[in-house]
Amino acid sequence: MRRAIAAMLVALPLVVQAHHGWTGYESDLQKVTGTIDKASYANPHSSVDIKTPDKTWHAVLAPPSRMSSRGLTAEMLKVGSQVTIEGYRHKTETMEMRAERITIDGKTYELR
Repeated sequence: MRRAIAAMLVALPLVVQAHHGWTGYESDLQKVTGTIDKASYANPHSSVDIKTPDKTWHAVLAPPSRMSSRGLTAEMLKVGSQVTIEGYRHKTETMEMRAERITIDGKTYELR
């Protein structure tokens, strides 16, 4: 029993660090269109790097289970695909945004 409690206490900071809140993001919605340069379809949140003419954005998406239930699969996040992301820019990480929706091949997927 003590070992189980000790293991949970060791793991707790890792779980807390892995999942963060959204207070670090601005409240003004932005729209960014570009090409997927890199994609991750993994927990706790999927992500894409989107190359635009002036910079590359890192967009934090929803967890894979939510995206899958809304019809957005890992195969759809192909490198080289044109996408539009609507989301909120991070307050301190100027290249990061939290995505509310993503449009791929003319179809929009709600992420929140």
